[in-house]
Amino acid sequence: MFDICKRFVERGAAGLRTGPRGPEPGHGRFLDAEQETEARDLIRRHTPDEMDLPFALWSRAAVRELILRRFGVRLAVRSMGTHLARWGFTAQKPLRRAYEQDPAAVRRWLRRDYPAIAARARAESGAVFWGDETGLRSDDVRGRSYAPRGRTPTVRVPHRRAGLGLISAVTNKGELRWMVLDGAVKAPSLLRFLGRLVRDAGQKIFLILDRLPVHRSAKVRAWLAGREAEIEVFHLPPYSPELNPDEGVNADLKQAVTRKAPTRSKQQLKRAAIGHMRKLSKSPHRVRSFFGHKTFRYAA
Repeated sequence: MFDICKRFVERGAAGLRTGPRGPEPGHGRFLDAEQETEARDLIRRHTPDEMDLPFALWSRAAVRELILRRFGVRLAVRSMGTHLARWGFTAQKPLRRAYEQDPAAVRRWLRRDYPAIAARARAESGAVFWGDETGLRSDDVRGRSYAPRGRTPTVRVPHRRAGLGLISAVTNKGELRWMVLDGAVKAPSLLRFLGRLVRDAGQKIFLILDRLPVHRSAKVRAWLAGREAEIEVFHLPPYSPELNPDEGVNADLKQAVTRKAPTRSKQQLKRAAIGHMRKLSKSPHRVRSFFGHKTFRYAA
């Protein structure tokens, strides 16, 4: 109490202000500035398995093990959160990537292959389309439901499951072409879609697809041969769906259809899919918005 009064007499109201409690920032660190910089760079540029660590993600325990192996410094797990926050790291849900994906092939696609395709399309007054397929099921219900605490909500779905497929293609200008299928995509249905795409476009098409076997089948290759003036097909790097903006159409469709009451028949499911796709076709601004996703932005 005496100390408080003394500070007030000497400094006025300013003397009553107190600083944050605890040790000063940086007090008690066991890593020097150079080691901290190296640790930050390793976490940014590598995954734990690339550093031969037995972890899938950069958790506090994984970072602690990295520091121990790299610098011989043993830190408490509970202190790692403080270090990571000070370094500008936050806990986030990671994007999924297939182990089979080739990072070098992805870099080539982004830096060389796709820019070359886009340049050719401009030079030949063509249009770049990204194509993909998806499937819908009548028992697919997504999202959350409110319910009293401790009482899990129930959703009623048909016992007899119905399904259908859809092929679509988009441009970064907001154009959308699509076709609903009774089942999974096969070569004949893909060729029917490609034929419609060519007739409707009125310009040469540069179509980018993934490496689904049907896309590279003998029937498709034979159909494309001799049609180079109308359409050319290019393939994304293996296991790289995050590079295909048409995935945005798939996600938008599934979210819209599965938010509604579960369909009881294939016809109901088909009507729901067609209704949403027609609505989306009339909203080029929404289709363009899919290209704003950070992994699709390269194609915008």
